[in-house]
Amino acid sequence: MSQTIGRLAFMMGGLALWGVPAAAQERDTTELARIEAQLEAITHELEELRLGRDVVVEADTSVLGFGPAASKVYKVRQGVSIGGYGEVLYENFAGETEGDAPSGLTDRLDALRAIVYVGYKFSDKILFNSEIEFEHGNTANSGSVAVEFAYLDYRFSPQFGVRAGLLLPPMGFINEIHEPPTFLGARRPETERQIIPSTWRESGIGVFGGTESVNYRAYLVNGFDATGFSAAGIRSGRQNGSEADAENFGLVGRVDYTGVLGLTVGTSAYVGNSGQGAMLPSDPAATIGARTVIWEGHAEYKVRGFDLRGLLALASLDDAAEINALNELTGAGSVGDRMLGWYLQGGYDVLRGRSAHQLIPYIRYEQLNTQDQVPDGFAADPATDRRVVTVGGMWKPLPNVALKADYQITSNAADTGVNQLNVNLGYLF
Repeated sequence: MSQTIGRLAFMMGGLALWGVPAAAQERDTTELARIEAQLEAITHELEELRLGRDVVVEADTSVLGFGPAASKVYKVRQGVSIGGYGEVLYENFAGETEGDAPSGLTDRLDALRAIVYVGYKFSDKILFNSEIEFEHGNTANSGSVAVEFAYLDYRFSPQFGVRAGLLLPPMGFINEIHEPPTFLGARRPETERQIIPSTWRESGIGVFGGTESVNYRAYLVNGFDATGFSAAGIRSGRQNGSEADAENFGLVGRVDYTGVLGLTVGTSAYVGNSGQGAMLPSDPAATIGARTVIWEGHAEYKVRGFDLRGLLALASLDDAAEINALNELTGAGSVGDRMLGWYLQGGYDVLRGRSAHQLIPYIRYEQLNTQDQVPDGFAADPATDRRVVTVGGMWKPLPNVALKADYQITSNAADTGVNQLNVNLGYLF
């Protein structure tokens, strides 16, 4: 294209030397600009055809509960979609705990996540979407390579569709939309890591859809595995689609109201047994039910530069004493039969209306306790009763690139909390 434009410019110069009138030259300049625009449009169309209409689709909006990059497949006309996100995290820990004891923690710089989304839109009704995750740079030092989700959609109408495969249970904010530029904070809220065990995925089938102001998702998935439960919560009970035990299943559903510009208000819940056929240590003829219930309510308001968010989550667990016996947990190491967490956060873009960049100072206050209640005969570890205050800022030179830095003040009932400075460089595409 540049060679063609160069030849046209040479011809224009030649015409000027031969005394072509200025008005004619001006017409030729206008014609040259028109030809250049047409050539760029043709080049753009060729890229679409050659690449399967993938990279030319922008990761700019969320669709059906997914982040902007994960939503790209929904916006292509047909064919392949490619997207992704990533983040690098630096953590600098205080040398002493809040009780003035040595913290013993080493500062870290971690290539935390590098993600690739690959999708394929077969038609307006059927598509495939997947997320492949690389964590911690490699698999040699606690790193991993995993499929975060991989599912097929069949959409009968905008109001109703069926989804099946490896799914993200639609709970809270972070479990579905966890691309770093989309949320405040260099680290994800602890409530959405421990009470809602994000990022959490399980295999199953369900339905999704909605109207202009209300949307929903509901899935049947394999249940947790209670042998992974501990005083830290239920996070290690996730099976993540890896040869998952399927003696027990769970139901998870979510409803959101978005009828007011910038406002999202919703709730979600999960219920299912987690015993997966494990026998009671005291009675080998009986199995553990370990009924697990998680509920959360959330609200978000993003308008006129404000970014406000709040979430409350609680979880309850039946047969906690039996799970302790199964997992050989004693004393303050008991699994909680009730867990509670919540946070409020807010930020404001101080460059709103003055720059294409965004600069958002923010603050978050969070409380959580994974042993809010324990079964009779066991004690709660005071270190599990935590409060975290996070103060920082996010700079976005582009909507899809974010540099976040914050300071976290962590305290607990055991006075073993350790403060830390976090810096996160994140992107999505």
